[in-house]
Amino acid sequence: MGDNYPFIPIIVGTDINAYTMTISFHEEYGIRPILVGKAPLPFTKLSTIPKVIEYFDEISDPEKFASVLIKVADKYKEPNKKLLLIGTNDLYVRLIIENAEILREHFVFNYISEEIMNKLQIKSNFYKLCEELGVDTPTTYFYSCESQSDFDEEMVYPVIVKPSNGIMYNERKFAGQQKVYKVNTLEELNRVIHMIKESGYSDELIIQDYIPGDDTYMWDSVVYVSSRGEVQLVTFARVVLQEHTPTAIGNYTAVMTSYNEEMMKKLQGFLEHVGYTGFANFDIKYDERDGKYKLFEVNIRQGRSSYYTTQTGHNMARYFVDDLIYGKEKELTYLKEDYLFTVVPKIVLKKFVGNKEVQQEIRRLLRQRKFGNPLFYKKDKHFKRKLYMFARQVNYYFKYKNNNW
Repeated sequence: MGDNYPFIPIIVGTDINAYTMTISFHEEYGIRPILVGKAPLPFTKLSTIPKVIEYFDEISDPEKFASVLIKVADKYKEPNKKLLLIGTNDLYVRLIIENAEILREHFVFNYISEEIMNKLQIKSNFYKLCEELGVDTPTTYFYSCESQSDFDEEMVYPVIVKPSNGIMYNERKFAGQQKVYKVNTLEELNRVIHMIKESGYSDELIIQDYIPGDDTYMWDSVVYVSSRGEVQLVTFARVVLQEHTPTAIGNYTAVMTSYNEEMMKKLQGFLEHVGYTGFANFDIKYDERDGKYKLFEVNIRQGRSSYYTTQTGHNMARYFVDDLIYGKEKELTYLKEDYLFTVVPKIVLKKFVGNKEVQQEIRRLLRQRKFGNPLFYKKDKHFKRKLYMFARQVNYYFKYKNNNW
């Protein structure tokens, strides 16, 4: 079945995001994509769905990234078939964008220009843009790690501290490293800043008002904008749970679809204003102190939980293919279907979600069987993978029991 199509998907990455993109292609077209990554990860290594996984130590090296992908293109190209390139983490997407000119000779893909990427990914530019467009954000300061002075702005504690340059930060491993820090005093804040500086991280830190509320105050939006600049899909979803271990905070483990036309239009307008193309994934938090949804960031790719679009009949792979292979125009869709995306077992959802209103919705969606875990894709037959995923489910229970954010 999959051999009849005029394209071959090349997915860069081997994590959960790479897996959900892989099964999106398999569900829709019966195609088994080719994966390219740095290291074997059980989500994909133990899967029967990828046709092949190519590993290259040097794929994360900016100097070698393009040549690695060209090598892959030369190996797998076929007459009358386009190679459809999709990145699944921030580094790979950035490298695709930075090497777009040479990569376009071998692949088709839908990503923004380097100029737009820097507008959105350099956080000081991003927050300035939000202010210009009337999009609410948390109170935010930027601290340069090249500064010799302590941070001394007046803020209401607790506050959040996180790197502006996630790629540089992740390259510098150190004891006590967290994806996001929540600090309660100015003294503790400066201690965290000093620790990060010691690692060799030299870019800016974001120091931000902590918006109160548990995981269920977080919201998610996935948007697809065609390569011609037409917004084709906008979703809005409530986060039910996120990872609670210090290095993984911000990765959503359960998400429940919702509908908020005002916010959907605002996010659509934001992307149209900047001339965006491709998948975008917004991180948002509701602030009950002033009743506003506040935007934290936009990821310039689909997120690992964005698979709920596929689960509700809006297959992510189909958006890429209809746009880049067939050039189809589509009417704008605001997602309305009810669904619960989860990578954690039902017992975790029932036991560790304290919000009563959300808990009722979870139970309703479970009763109505409007839920799904992509890691248990029925057509993935690898027995060892099933054992690994089952052990992972059990482990999730203890992770939530032992870690509070």
